[in-house]
Amino acid sequence: MSSQEVAPEPRPAAAVSSNGLLLAALSLIWMGAMLWSARATITGRADAEMEVTSTAYALPGAISASLVTGSTVALAALALLSRRVEPGPGARFAVATGSGLLIGVLGALTIVTINTEGWLYAVVGGTVAAAATIGGALAGFRIPRVVHAAGWASVAVFVVGFVVTLFQGPLLDALSSGSPGSRANANQWISYGQATLSGLVAGVVSYRVLRRERRNSDGLDVPWPLYGLAGAGAGLLLVIGEILTRTAGNRVLDLAGRVSELELVVQQMLSGARLNSGLVILFAGAISATIAVGRTISPAPEEEDEQAPSAAS
Repeated sequence: MSSQEVAPEPRPAAAVSSNGLLLAALSLIWMGAMLWSARATITGRADAEMEVTSTAYALPGAISASLVTGSTVALAALALLSRRVEPGPGARFAVATGSGLLIGVLGALTIVTINTEGWLYAVVGGTVAAAATIGGALAGFRIPRVVHAAGWASVAVFVVGFVVTLFQGPLLDALSSGSPGSRANANQWISYGQATLSGLVAGVVSYRVLRRERRNSDGLDVPWPLYGLAGAGAGLLLVIGEILTRTAGNRVLDLAGRVSELELVVQQMLSGARLNSGLVILFAGAISATIAVGRTISPAPEEEDEQAPSAAS
C-alpha cells in the first residue's frame, strides 16, 4: 500500500468551496486589469496603425487571463451550486460552460465597445469570449481539484512574470555588454529563465494546493499522476491561449504584420517566444509537481510469505 490514500471522486465541488471564491475573485481582477489596460492602450493611440499593433500586443494577455478566469469562476459557481444539490454530469458541464460564456461576454464588451462598427474589435471580443468559454468547459470535467490547483498556479505564473518585468531593465544591463546583439541574447536568456522559474513555481503551488485539499477532506487524495497534470496546467492554459491567438485572433495578428516588415518580424518572434515559454512552463511544472508528490509516497511493504510449519521428522 502507498502512503497516499486515493479517492476516485473526493467530494468534487465541495472540496474547493472554501477558497474557490477567493481564486475566482483574484482571477476576475486579473482579467479586468488586462482588459482595462488593453482598452486604455488601444484608445490612447493617435492613428489607426498604432491602434492595430497595440491590439495585437494586448490580445495574448487578454486571452490567457480569460481562460483562467472562465475556469475559476465556473468552478466557484459549481461549488456554490453543490451546496444545494449535486449536479449530474450534463448539468455540471452546462453550468460550467455557461458561467465561462457569461464571463467571456462581459469581457468582450470591454473591447467591442471601443468601436462597434469595425471588425477588428469584434474579432478580439469574440476571441476573449471563446477563451473564457473554453476555460469554463474545462471546469466541467470531473477533476475540480486539478482545475483549482492549475488556477492558483496560473495566478502564481502571472505574479512571477510581473515581478521579472519590473526588474527586466537591470537584468538586461547586468547580463549584456550594451551592444544590440548582446542585449538580444540576454533578453532570450531572461525569457527562458523566467519560463523555467514560472514552471517550478507552478509545480510547487499546484502541489501545495492539492495537499491542502487532501488535508481538508480527511486524507482523501487524487491519483498521483493528476499532480503532474495540475503542475502542467498553467503551461497548458498558456499553450491553449497561444493556439487561440493564432487561430481565432489570426486576423488581428495578420493585420498588424501588414503595418511594416519590422512589425511582421516582431509579431512572429513574439508568437514563437510565447509558445516556447508555455511549453517550458508546462513541462517544468509537471516535472516539479510529480517530484514533489513522489517524495511523499512510500513504497508498498512486501507481504511476508506464509510458510507452513515443517513436519517433525
